[in-house]
Amino acid sequence: MNKKLTVLLSSVLTAALLLTGCAGASNEKQTGGTTGTEANSEELKVGFVYVGPITDQGYVYAHDLGRQAVEKELGVETIYKENVKEDKAEVRAAIDNLIQQGANVIFTTSFGFMDATEEAAKDYPEVKFLHCSGYKSNGSNFVNYFGKMEEPRYLAGIAAGLKSKTNKIGFVGAFPIPEVIRAVDAFTLGVQSVNPDAVVKVTWTNTWYDPAKEKEAAKALIDEGVDVLAQHQNSAATQQAAEEAGIYSIGYNLSMKEYAPNAYMTGAVWNWGAYYVEAVRQIKEGTWKAENYLGGLKDGVVQLDELNANVPDEAKALIDEAKAKIEAGELNIFAGPIKDQTGAIKVKEGQVLTDEEMIQIDYLIEGVEGVIEQ
Repeated sequence: MNKKLTVLLSSVLTAALLLTGCAGASNEKQTGGTTGTEANSEELKVGFVYVGPITDQGYVYAHDLGRQAVEKELGVETIYKENVKEDKAEVRAAIDNLIQQGANVIFTTSFGFMDATEEAAKDYPEVKFLHCSGYKSNGSNFVNYFGKMEEPRYLAGIAAGLKSKTNKIGFVGAFPIPEVIRAVDAFTLGVQSVNPDAVVKVTWTNTWYDPAKEKEAAKALIDEGVDVLAQHQNSAATQQAAEEAGIYSIGYNLSMKEYAPNAYMTGAVWNWGAYYVEAVRQIKEGTWKAENYLGGLKDGVVQLDELNANVPDEAKALIDEAKAKIEAGELNIFAGPIKDQTGAIKVKEGQVLTDEEMIQIDYLIEGVEGVIEQ
């Protein structure tokens, strides 16, 4: 997903969106195929651009499982570039390379790939570009997509809030951009719904994937007395730190139970196959529309992982209840009143954040300890 960016995003954010190289430097999968750029059912070839390795234990691997689902379910050829840095020139080089290999549909899967994708869409009007977690689109061959990860984040917060004995919960975040800020806030709202005395301590690593740095940040939070750790990072290092310290953890991206069998409670996870298969199917059948996408629990693109045995029974019941209400549209996570860290009202009683407001959120809510670095 991305690089250190300012938290203030463009006001032209679209309602449907929104927390991820260099051709010579990155690994790739090449399986041959046609060289045309027209996306039709006979010569469809789909390219993916990844910010890290497909073995990252989390974010990139989750996307790659979606890519594999496209091949398995639709029989469509795919290729990919991994370890692509969030540098515009490197991203553009990766995109150009995929197109040279015959890709006529390209998914760029990190926030920091947005500008290069926008530029490429102008230069290759016959190629369809779909960008993950950004906010730009052009209504023709360039759209954005993401999931309402705040929904399973909120549910995971319920588990964390009821499990904590110290009322101190840690959160290892990548970058202070809206995607991650929203994750922290949604998780905290879930915590507060069952434990209003708890605080969530957030720290930033300013990297999406650096297991050593992530683990160091997790250990620093443990030293501050947290007894549950959550994360918005691409590796399982935070989970491993919790396991080693004998505390509990909430994962992200994919199930991380295997890395922390005693610590892991549950996680907010992606099922990218639900989106990728449907999007490519529509392109293949000629029914695809250049519309942005934001899917939730009811769409299957975001999920709460299976609850581990260490989750309190009370939490299980409350999670089931909240999940049903979210899917029925009866529970809006960002419903007022909501205050920021200074006590200022950000969402008034009786109001809710719109999707546009939610995906550009740039403040930490009351109950979060930490700062947004500029």
